[in-house]
Amino acid sequence: MLNASLKEISTALAQRKISSVELTRLFLARVEKLNASLNAFITVDAEKSLAQARAADERIAKGRAKPLTGIPIAHKDIFVAKDWRTTCGSRMLSNFVGPYDAHVIERFKDAGAVILGKTNMDEFAMGSSTENSGFGPTRNPWDSERVPGGSSGGSTAAVAAGLAHARPLERAVADALDFVHRAMAAAPGLGKGHGPLNHFVPGPPRPPTEGL
Repeated sequence: MLNASLKEISTALAQRKISSVELTRLFLARVEKLNASLNAFITVDAEKSLAQARAADERIAKGRAKPLTGIPIAHKDIFVAKDWRTTCGSRMLSNFVGPYDAHVIERFKDAGAVILGKTNMDEFAMGSSTENSGFGPTRNPWDSERVPGGSSGGSTAAVAAGLAHARPLERAVADALDFVHRAMAAAPGLGKGHGPLNHFVPGPPRPPTEGL
């Protein structure tokens, strides 16, 4: 299951070849084994995750499953999730428990996906290496001497190391386009002659807004 595609896992769940509880326990075991060295997750709550997995299995048994029903998802800790600690990578919010679900969390819950945990990130998403988290840096699972990127390095490391099967995209279209513009402007020969990119001056990084 660790190397299966989302479609393959969804099919296996629908055909009752594996249960969501079994799948969730598989990933929770990997998190317990590897997270101490990678620091990919800030918060894991096995009881909450397994409760969602049991609900997903009941939904599948009743024939009401959607493609993501029962699949464990790692969420960047910038997304507020009801009754889950949500820190945005900052010690200032180390005791904050979400009073509601961000819209993206609502959509995943409606789909029956399982929250596996909340992943590490640069504090308030202000960084690009996940070295600036209040909970310590995340290690690149392929090379511990290299950074995993950021500000979503915890999510990236979790998927790369097989601690989670998927993570939602954290960037809105505007942010993605902004990143492309900056990358093009920084590349030799690409910034010149591209209209708005002429004399392009990158602004400061800013956090995504999905959880607001």
